[in-house]
Amino acid sequence: MGRTRPGDARAKVLKAASTLFYRDGIHAVGVDTVVAEAGVTKAALYGNFGSKTRLVVAYLRERDRLWQEEIDRITAGHADPRERVLAVFDAYEAWLARDDYRGCAFLNAASEFPDADGPVREVVRHHKTALHSYLRAQFERGGRDHAETLADEVMLLLEGAAVTAVVARNGRSFRTAKRLAESLTA
Repeated sequence: MGRTRPGDARAKVLKAASTLFYRDGIHAVGVDTVVAEAGVTKAALYGNFGSKTRLVVAYLRERDRLWQEEIDRITAGHADPRERVLAVFDAYEAWLARDDYRGCAFLNAASEFPDADGPVREVVRHHKTALHSYLRAQFERGGRDHAETLADEVMLLLEGAAVTAVVARNGRSFRTAKRLAESLTA
């Protein structure tokens, strides 16, 4: 087997970690499993990430980037701010359909890392705050009063639907939450 170039090793480790962490849980997956799945050495993992925690942070940042792309793709076809907000429910359901859904990767990570001030929780907070800010901005663009409160309420609907979808193993909760959001934002 040929040597893996440093950039390739980073991408391979991140891809393997992303699959394994999401599927099996972060603490259940050791670095030995990640390097075996990636086909690289421990030195390559540590050389690129420094620690398992920094690998987890990179995994979550990449997941956040992909999620932002998904939101942008699905909401781009809607000029109306309210429709953009409602399309976020469609983005969640689309994510569920193609990703062997095991819940929100960020909430899953938060449950595994109890240190509220740690780097993992910081990335989780960033992700959730960014989504809340997006929702609030849409409500503000639409001239809605109480944009902050509406964003809070829609976030609760989204998060509740995400958790319910794990248990129910279907996307019905997102459709139900979307109907509630339609009423809430009418």
